[in-house]
Amino acid sequence: MTTFAIYAGAALAEIAGCFAFWAWLKLDKPVWWLLPGLVFLAAFAWLLTLVDSPAAGRAFAAYGGVYIMASLAWMALVEKVAPDRYDLAGATLCLAGAAVIIAAPR
Repeated sequence: MTTFAIYAGAALAEIAGCFAFWAWLKLDKPVWWLLPGLVFLAAFAWLLTLVDSPAAGRAFAAYGGVYIMASLAWMALVEKVAPDRYDLAGATLCLAGAAVIIAAPR
């Protein structure tokens, strides 16, 4: 599995898990929404362990850029709120930073 695929899966799992808690607390969804949320959050943590990196912090830092972009995609697709130009500019900067971390020759 490629690093990008792992990060994409981790982002989807983390966002889905966190959204389950958000929906329970802010959107008055039933408490059982927390069960799949916990499963998604566990999958997120497991997926990040698959990244080929000698340092967890580096793997997590690079993941941050992917997470930001995925969060904006979630906002657009699930919450039906379009990202504005500042959202997109900031996410692009973060994704570029993540690419530097991932692709640096070590």
